[in-house]
Amino acid sequence: MKLRNLDLSPDPVNEEHQELGLPPVEEAVLHPGDHPVLKLFAWLAAFMLLSAVGYLLLRFFNFSGSVASAESLVMDALTSKVFWSAVLVGVVAQTIDGALGMAYGITSNTFLLASGISPAIATASVHIAEVFTTGVSGLSHIRMKNVNPKLFFRLLIPGLIGAISGAYFVSSIDGDVLKPYISGYLVIMGLYLVSKIFHHYQPTQDEPKHVAKLALFGGFVDSVGGGGWGPVVTTTLIGSGHDPRMTIGSVNFAEFFLTFGSAIAFSVLVGSGPWPIVVGLVLGGVFAAPFAALLTRKVHAKTLLIMVGVLISIVSAANFYNAIK
Repeated sequence: MKLRNLDLSPDPVNEEHQELGLPPVEEAVLHPGDHPVLKLFAWLAAFMLLSAVGYLLLRFFNFSGSVASAESLVMDALTSKVFWSAVLVGVVAQTIDGALGMAYGITSNTFLLASGISPAIATASVHIAEVFTTGVSGLSHIRMKNVNPKLFFRLLIPGLIGAISGAYFVSSIDGDVLKPYISGYLVIMGLYLVSKIFHHYQPTQDEPKHVAKLALFGGFVDSVGGGGWGPVVTTTLIGSGHDPRMTIGSVNFAEFFLTFGSAIAFSVLVGSGPWPIVVGLVLGGVFAAPFAALLTRKVHAKTLLIMVGVLISIVSAANFYNAIK
């Protein structure tokens, strides 16, 4: 899960992450935040997160009060290839995200599309599942005083507008028409991850520029492509030299609210309920943390960026080819 307390100690792993503009290694959550407005948003986020858990359970069990019906739905899910495919995708995506600090949505959407799921259902599933991971992540950053209120509010509204607009766009177009474009976007994002090995981080104290435009674009492509908020917004701000700890915390906390907004939009706009896929993604993500920790210890960040970027690009290129042939 994206539970992040940023350990900024000067060890080799953190030095490599800083050079590449990636999030630092993580430790346990220790300290509460003390900004009154952020505390209000933290309580709001906690309430929204609990509501999302209840809503997911109700939708998964089809609002049924019958124990027999609930058992039948569970058995149908456990014997479903789609459910177990989603569990596997959740494990892979969260492992990558835990090791790199980003790319959960891009990885999830890439492999869901490869399994034959339509673009609208795939990106809806990813965003509904991300409500839980981004909620935990955002609350942890509030507790750790990693959120810059000014940057958070500059990201929030444009990001929400972009995310909801993207959800409407991807839900309103035929999946067969849209799939080549989304696959092409994911190829580009995979290559973008690879390109970060050539990046050298240079700190700056300048105020971030064009944050609203960046958030609007990041929110839109995140909803349309199933991922991209982290690679677009976080890496752009960090890559331009801004403080990694406050940037990552602010972007992650804003991400929860825009993910929640796009999840609501997808729930309304997508006709076929993606709930078994969502539950599979969540369950897969829950079990992925040890694998992420192992990757962080055993594989250099540059090597992992190349592996993940190339894998996403190849799978997305195959999806693109299958969509146009």
